[in-house]
Amino acid sequence: MTRTAASPASAAPARATGRRRDATANRAALLAAAQRVLAGDPHASLDAIAQSAGLSRRALYGHFSDREELLREVIAIGAGRFNAIAEETSDPDPRVALAHMAARLWREAYAVRASANIALDDAHVAETVRALAPLRRRVRELTREGVASGAFRGDVPPELLAFLIEETARATLRELRLTTQHADAAVVRVVLSIAGLSWQEQVALLDAHPEILAGD
Repeated sequence: MTRTAASPASAAPARATGRRRDATANRAALLAAAQRVLAGDPHASLDAIAQSAGLSRRALYGHFSDREELLREVIAIGAGRFNAIAEETSDPDPRVALAHMAARLWREAYAVRASANIALDDAHVAETVRALAPLRRRVRELTREGVASGAFRGDVPPELLAFLIEETARATLRELRLTTQHADAAVVRVVLSIAGLSWQEQVALLDAHPEILAGD
């Protein structure tokens, strides 16, 4: 049986498909390496990231024009996961919903440390704020519900309360620097305190809903 060689016209699309597949794989490898390396050192160089991915610095520049573009992509990956948690977290009681969200976001931040570390860097605040718009919108919704129902403090407007919750949570994360896997209780308590719950009310809430800190 005689085999016929592939014509140049048919071979070219195959080569192009192979190059696209390689490029996609390399980009994924670079992003995975960036998250891995930046989790340990938020200021890691592009050389360190490329080396971790098993690629050259030149290959990295084929996908990202500079370090900032790579960091923005890492932020976007983490933000997508954080925003999904915010959208998925709900409960008829806004106190429970807020506590669930805070705990789940902490655990996710611990899992994707690179995104969290970059997000906590003052140099990337603006980028982080834009990327986390859905999460911030959900926090505002919860504060409006909580204030309207009397579950949250009513001495400040809901929009200001949402801002205070966001900034306090961020400051707490900066202090903890994702150094312990069991700091979710601290984060939850801080958020609930800003929302207006006393420590006794926090204890009662968490005792009634152990799944919040158990990882539901």
